[in-house]
Amino acid sequence: MDQILTLGRRALVAQAFRLEWATVGWMVIEAGVAVTAGVAASSLSLMAFGLDSAIELISAFVLIWRLSVELRHGAEFSENAERRAARIGGALLFALAAYVVAAAAWSLGTGRGQQFSIPGLAVTAVAIPVMYLLARRKLKVAAAIGSRALRTDAVESITCGYLAVVVVIGLLAELATGFWWVDAVTSLAIVWFLVKEGREAWEGEACCGDDD
Repeated sequence: MDQILTLGRRALVAQAFRLEWATVGWMVIEAGVAVTAGVAASSLSLMAFGLDSAIELISAFVLIWRLSVELRHGAEFSENAERRAARIGGALLFALAAYVVAAAAWSLGTGRGQQFSIPGLAVTAVAIPVMYLLARRKLKVAAAIGSRALRTDAVESITCGYLAVVVVIGLLAELATGFWWVDAVTSLAIVWFLVKEGREAWEGEACCGDDD
């Protein structure tokens, strides 16, 4: 029975590996396009989206390291790696929240908004379903293996999807109405979510049964 459970857990960890490498592949594309488009369009929201993609890329590599520790040394040994990975994920969420607030405040204070960007609209529109699917699978696997770090990474995927929605709304609103301040205001709506999940990850609260 123990052997069956061990094999089952290893299969789940292998699935988590595949999810993280899929995240890495997409985030490289997403970050590159978003940052390039953000610079070209002088768009704070696209730059924030690109930064979020970079943070999630870092988080994915952290998770790959954490999962590697478990495969080499077993679930019990991985507890320290889990705690460190979760805290790194929490710190990244705090950093993203701070950036969103600072970027929104700067945009509102200076009265500078984004310009319409076709590449930015394309990558953010595609990111919405991609992030939804990745986050859903990560949450299920996190619940199955009891990984706070993987749950935090899933939250970052959800946040990336929310930011994609915000950027799409901002780009379309700018195109249709010229309301430059839309993306700055709407981006502030996700800050509470970032802070809440970052705190839970940092404090290592119990994972993850209610998330699937």
